[in-house]
Amino acid sequence: MNRPSELPFLPFALPEIGEEEIAEVVDTLRSGWVTTGPKARRFESDFVAFLEGDAPSPRPSPPDGGEGVAGLEAIAVNSATAGLHLALEALGIGPGDEVITTTHTFTATAEVVRYLGADVVLVDIDPATLNIDPKAVEAAITPRTRCVVPVHYAGLAADMQAILAIARRHGLKVVEDAAHALPTTHRGQLVGTLASDATVFSFYANKTITTGEGGMLVTRDAALAKRARVMRLHGMSRDAFDRFTATTPSWYYEIVAPGFKYNLTDIAAALGIHQLKKARAFAERRAAIAARFDAAFADLPLRMPPLPLAGDRHPWHLYVVRLADDAGIERDRFIERLFALGIGCSVHYIPLHLHPYWRERYGLRPEQFPHSQHAYERMLSLPLYSKMSDADVERVIAAVRQALGG
Repeated sequence: MNRPSELPFLPFALPEIGEEEIAEVVDTLRSGWVTTGPKARRFESDFVAFLEGDAPSPRPSPPDGGEGVAGLEAIAVNSATAGLHLALEALGIGPGDEVITTTHTFTATAEVVRYLGADVVLVDIDPATLNIDPKAVEAAITPRTRCVVPVHYAGLAADMQAILAIARRHGLKVVEDAAHALPTTHRGQLVGTLASDATVFSFYANKTITTGEGGMLVTRDAALAKRARVMRLHGMSRDAFDRFTATTPSWYYEIVAPGFKYNLTDIAAALGIHQLKKARAFAERRAAIAARFDAAFADLPLRMPPLPLAGDRHPWHLYVVRLADDAGIERDRFIERLFALGIGCSVHYIPLHLHPYWRERYGLRPEQFPHSQHAYERMLSLPLYSKMSDADVERVIAAVRQALGG
């Protein structure tokens, strides 16, 4: 099964960067302000406007950063991992506490809990949606439980109605890992505007919009936002932009806590400003590709990705198929055949319960997570990104059919 020599390898993911982003980065470089400054603040403000339903605009940000009329605030950070860490730290999570999350995620979701000395409690997924199972969440609650971190897997909204109801009943905090979920809706409401304590988005290179590296913490909790801003940059009482752009002597600052180095640079924010303006168009293109895949694979021994509730939006960060039990091929062999045909693909994820650190720390076994384990053994993620041409899409379809003998 050899790949035709004239066809280049189709990578699993590529960002779509336009001339607008390039011009904004060049403007930033020429401005003399390349670290966290006016463009990071503008990105924060535009992000709030996006979530509140307004189109991003080039208007200046308010002096205190991204604060919207409904009290929504956005804090730009250098990764979603940083945002999750800041959110949990601001909520006071620490030694002796437990935080519940899904085993079917990237390790960043859980590792930030350990940064704070708290313990992670992993639970299984709903086999239909691949998202965290609310019933498993409620069953895992103990007197030590302080917080739940649901993950919107592949961009599909988790059952936040059920999770938030559980949290209210038990007095728990909720921090959404929305690394995959821009722009995702849950029962008609954008993720980022729900009743959770905080939501964290990722702008990593393969996400639905990108700043190269970066993330955004969103919250309506003013105290949480204030703490996150301080801890984002070394626990300083004033950020560098305020100190270095003031027209009167303003060199003095105080360290009020042992903070972190989690700020987003203006160079990265310059990308984000224009990527955000394209987020809905990117999502529409991704959805069109997903629909084409669904139609093309309908007769194959594959389980298609779950769809959102009627009327809701799925941004299709990932297109994850699962081999049927009677597919006649092992998952790893299927991936090898696709690579031989010049198609990049991946697996999302190797569940946390299979990794040595988590397995050994908490004595985890695959049989504790039957749905995640079963999905993992049969799943792979196919290329799906807005920059794909129609010819690229047809190449993926042809390769999948050939690899399965269909």
